[in-house]
Amino acid sequence: MKTKHYPDDVSQNFLKLRNQLISATGKAIGDYNMIEEGDTVLVCMSGGKDSHAMLMILLALQERAPINFKLIAMNLDQKQPGFPADILPAYLEKLGVEYRIVEADTYSIVKEKIPEGKTTCSLCSRLRRGIIYTTAQQLGATKIALGHHRDDIVQTLFLNMFYGAKMKAMPPKLATNRGEFMVIRPLAYCAEKDIATYARAMQFPIIPCDLCGSQENLQRQKIKDMLNQWEREQPGRVNNIFRAIGNVEPSHLADFDLYDFKQLSQAKEEDEDQMFDHQTFGNQDMPLTIATQDEKRIAFSRKSFPLAVTTEE
Repeated sequence: MKTKHYPDDVSQNFLKLRNQLISATGKAIGDYNMIEEGDTVLVCMSGGKDSHAMLMILLALQERAPINFKLIAMNLDQKQPGFPADILPAYLEKLGVEYRIVEADTYSIVKEKIPEGKTTCSLCSRLRRGIIYTTAQQLGATKIALGHHRDDIVQTLFLNMFYGAKMKAMPPKLATNRGEFMVIRPLAYCAEKDIATYARAMQFPIIPCDLCGSQENLQRQKIKDMLNQWEREQPGRVNNIFRAIGNVEPSHLADFDLYDFKQLSQAKEEDEDQMFDHQTFGNQDMPLTIATQDEKRIAFSRKSFPLAVTTEE
């Protein structure tokens, strides 16, 4: 019997949004072959809106997918003071999904190693990653699902460019160093604002991360504010940036390890720049032609025939 996985009193707008998120997630999974027949997917639950949404959408997809795969929800209790350790277990029990609560006192390690006022995210994420990989190994998981969405990916691109001088984002799918697991980001095509709207309507029991919540000047927050401002000025800009990450032309960048500029003598057809296509300048539709030239000057003039107007791209 299929489970509805959403409240009774919801609007048609909510159902439309939910279907859009499920569709976008399903497309990302299909495009990157994230989940395969027989997979055991460890769904990492931080208790935030994104991981809650990811679990619920994966449950919906599990019911309708043409393949069989298993979901295990995992929450890491990092022993932060005041952490409401009973909330997620109670919620997951009610939901009826298999889960594991993993206890590891990373909080005291981070506080011991990182000076007051400094960013804790780097060490905290390293410790979490090691615990997640170990847990996945213990449970026989083949895939590790993280709740990063489209906006996280774009923010990471700018973080790496601004602060690391590297054009690098979060890939929707990533093999771990030793190749034991595949890390997947099923929400890669989903916008944060849509996830937030969905999460509010679902009334998920949100657990905030208090470990770094007071560090308001984190670099990621600055990038997020910048992108939000851009989005207000020109809606759709963030999505265009995300699409650009998947539409790269190495010959039009400057990485000589990625493209052999030193041996470049003639462009491949796919690398040609239409702006400098000599065939365009020799075309009969070209409205200018050389009128006069001498040792110091070349002058173009308009052809006598009228310029043909075309609407073709």
